[in-house]
Amino acid sequence: MWMLSQSKPLRSRTYLLHFTRRRCHCNSQNDAASAVTQVVELLQLPPDHWDHDKLHSILFNPSPLSSHHFLQITLQLSSIPKSLQFLKYLSAKAPQHHPHSLSSVFQGSLELASRHPNSQTHLLSLHRFRKSTHPTLPLTPKSASLLLQCLENARLVNDSLLLFNQLDPSSKSPQLCHGLLRVLLKSGRAGDALHVLDEMPQANSGFSVTGEIVFGELVRSGRSFPDGEVVGLVAKLGERGVFPDGFKLTQLVGKLCGDQKNGVAWEVLHCVMRLGGAVDAASCNALLTWLGRGRDIKRMNELLAEMEKRKIRPSVVTFGILVNHLCKARRIDEALQVFDRLRGKGGSNWVGVEPDVVLFNTLIDGLCKVGKEEDGLSLLEEMKMGNINRPNTVTYNCLIDGFFKAGNFDRAHELFRQMNEEGVQPNVITLNTLVDGLCKHGRVHRAVEFFNEMKGKGLKGNAATYTALISAFCGVNNINRAMQCFEEMLSSGCSPDAVVYYSLISGLCIAGRMNDASVVVSKLKLAGFSLDRSCYNVLISGFCKKKKLERVYELLTEMEETGVKPDTITYNTLISYLGKTGDFATASKVMEKMIKEGLRPSVVTYGAIIHAYCSKKNVDEGMKIFGEMCSTSKVPPNTVIYNILIDALCRNNDVDRAISLMEDMKVKRVRPNTTTYNAILKGVRDKKMLHKAFELMDRMVEEACRPDYITMEVLTEWLSAVGEIEKLKHFVEGYQDSSYPASSQT
Repeated sequence: MWMLSQSKPLRSRTYLLHFTRRRCHCNSQNDAASAVTQVVELLQLPPDHWDHDKLHSILFNPSPLSSHHFLQITLQLSSIPKSLQFLKYLSAKAPQHHPHSLSSVFQGSLELASRHPNSQTHLLSLHRFRKSTHPTLPLTPKSASLLLQCLENARLVNDSLLLFNQLDPSSKSPQLCHGLLRVLLKSGRAGDALHVLDEMPQANSGFSVTGEIVFGELVRSGRSFPDGEVVGLVAKLGERGVFPDGFKLTQLVGKLCGDQKNGVAWEVLHCVMRLGGAVDAASCNALLTWLGRGRDIKRMNELLAEMEKRKIRPSVVTFGILVNHLCKARRIDEALQVFDRLRGKGGSNWVGVEPDVVLFNTLIDGLCKVGKEEDGLSLLEEMKMGNINRPNTVTYNCLIDGFFKAGNFDRAHELFRQMNEEGVQPNVITLNTLVDGLCKHGRVHRAVEFFNEMKGKGLKGNAATYTALISAFCGVNNINRAMQCFEEMLSSGCSPDAVVYYSLISGLCIAGRMNDASVVVSKLKLAGFSLDRSCYNVLISGFCKKKKLERVYELLTEMEETGVKPDTITYNTLISYLGKTGDFATASKVMEKMIKEGLRPSVVTYGAIIHAYCSKKNVDEGMKIFGEMCSTSKVPPNTVIYNILIDALCRNNDVDRAISLMEDMKVKRVRPNTTTYNAILKGVRDKKMLHKAFELMDRMVEEACRPDYITMEVLTEWLSAVGEIEKLKHFVEGYQDSSYPASSQT
């Protein structure tokens, strides 16, 4: 009973104590809420009407309000200007040991700004306000998050980094770091991104998200990062067990290689391997592709060895890349070794990798390109014997092209026949291979027949087909057929390229059909192409031959307007034309302009002027130009120029000077040809210089310069008349005993 009587008062006292405490807590909450309300009411007045003493008493006496209450006051003000006025008041009146009040009010201002329709502008204003008036104001995690997001949107990278560095380490949450990493990497600041990774808490469990952000930005960014920083980012994350997945790694390797950074891609891939990340064949294939394009076969082999060492299983694409680039580098024997290993020949093979039709075709094409068409045929037969890698159109196209280039037309046609018999459909590449091969070997009409046969079977040609035919017809000066092909090309819907237009223009100009050439030029311009220097030169030459100087000047003006500078060929054509017309003054001015433009006159330039003077029977002026050429220019005279002068001197009855030029040729080691001897022999015949003729005949035999019908006609008539037939007989016998090749006539 005593225990019962004692327990009841005890329970009463405990209850009373809890009730009192709860009452006090409620009173405290009520007092704080009342204080918040009072402060908000006081702050609604203009700042110059604020009761500072009352404000200070409510906020800080007897004990200061909490951070939460300062935040509530600011939010209830619902006005950014009023919140900033409150912040200014606190910065002046708040006790120094209460910095949390300023931080909470600034957070409230930022939250008010974030709710505004034009939030970005207001947040930036608050950032500038803090930066200019309160640069050391501590930021709450919420404030830091809002400001960094705002600065990230505004791309204020330096401000973002400065703000981040001011934060307490405990405030640097993964979310804050992720936002800053994005803006840094988008701005190409990989070095600063590395610093942010160092600042992230080691216990962060969200590093996989960090990796997605970093690897994603490295792949997407249009910027080129410093080499070491890219590798550093990959290594830093790899040390924490975070690696790009296979797709991202392949993208990153491809992007780095595309930026001409094969070495960095190599380091990144090997960094992931070294730190234990998963690497598959696709990522290695991306690097192999670019190494192949750079002809870095050594590193390709090293990467394959590394794959084998780390048990990264290659795919057939891996070996396709290697074989393809070995073939392009003309290292066909090495390509065959790789292929043999795939098939288990010549040593260990890569288990589980079977060559496919693409690999067969790549190797066949490579063999054909180095003249090993028969080895390509052997692979074709091997494909036919299997059931998986049957030959396709590409297989036959490679072989047909190879045999055509080797000049074996019959074998090429036999392959085409086999192709049809086996039901492998030819395509436009097959057509173009055969048409182009026939055209290049002079069988243009057979090419046309074959093209018509294919059209009859429903296989239409394309621009390449017509280009081959047009170029071939222009090459044999059959311009009418070339124009017919051109019109057919247009009517079939094929768009001619610049090569077609240039071929036609050149062919028409050579044939002297300048009106037709002008029509084609107009069509070329309508198609959006421009004339190049070579095309201008052939047009200028054509109009010069037609003596249409006004059209020549139009073309020269057009060249100047379109920024196409005349070259030596242009000037030589003009000088030759002006010389032939006797306008030596203008020809000299053109030559002066040529030199002023930085172009050195060639032997053709001097030859044109000398020939023009000699044609107008002004041999002395021609000899003067010849003298200037030998003394002041660095262009040595050739056989053609000597021939022009010797012929002109002999026609002018100045044989002694012609003989002197012959001796000059010997001194300058310019070899005379049959044309040279014909001209000088006519001269000494007219001057009856028989002994000089005998000397020249002996010299011809010594130099193995074979006579032509003109030589024999001159000597036979002259020596017969003077009774020296025996000398002529010995002259002819001298060539019969000679084993020297004949000198060409120009």
